[in-house]
Amino acid sequence: MKKWLCLSIALMLVLAVSASAQTAAELIKAGDDARDQRNDAKALESFLAAVQLEPNNYEALWKASSSMVDVGDLVDVKAKGGLEQQKKYYQDAAVLARKAVAANPNDTNGHFQLSAALGMYALGLGNKEKIAMSKEIKAEIEKAIELDPKNDGAYHALSRWHREIAEIGGAKRFFGSILYGKIPKGTNEEALMYMKKAIEIKPDDVHHHLELGRTYLVVKNYKEAAAEFQKCLDLPEASSKDAMYKEEAKTELAAVQKKLK
Repeated sequence: MKKWLCLSIALMLVLAVSASAQTAAELIKAGDDARDQRNDAKALESFLAAVQLEPNNYEALWKASSSMVDVGDLVDVKAKGGLEQQKKYYQDAAVLARKAVAANPNDTNGHFQLSAALGMYALGLGNKEKIAMSKEIKAEIEKAIELDPKNDGAYHALSRWHREIAEIGGAKRFFGSILYGKIPKGTNEEALMYMKKAIEIKPDDVHHHLELGRTYLVVKNYKEAAAEFQKCLDLPEASSKDAMYKEEAKTELAAVQKKLK
């Protein structure tokens, strides 16, 4: 595991103090530059330093939350303690996002980042906990879309929300409601619709195509799934996580091609 993945948010804040000679605006710019260079750890360090200087700086807060999720996504969960470390990143990201929403409740980014952090954390939970969090996650996604109908990430998140909830529904809904309480309604049809909307807004996003392919797999449309996984492989990398997504798409494509023979 890379050393920077072992840094806790507390240690990053200590490191951030050394950058205090810079202004918050300069630190945010440094974080943006680091992101452009696909250095998520450096970006996170810069954004946290800006938060240290200006605790209510909305831009610093939501960007720190976003980078916290990015760093968490790259944790090796198979390594000892990796899964717990990843959960901690997502929890810390949610804390930062809540502060961002409090600082500026009328901008899409804070709400979207809160939904992203909560959503990623919820993926690692059991169905009961996932359902308990689902209402807040969906409300934050929908608020992000209300504030910016062109927020492709929010449509992506809404698509995955529907797919995750749909997996708990169906024939299991009656028995699940006994175990977990009332289950919100999610459908794979809506999951497809919202991911296609995300792609309509941002057609060259590798992750959008990967998840659309996975949703086609759920509904057993293997031909379209294969096309989306291939599209994922054909697109140029644009973020630090795209190489990981492409590896996942390669594995998914090989599996679905066997079904098409």
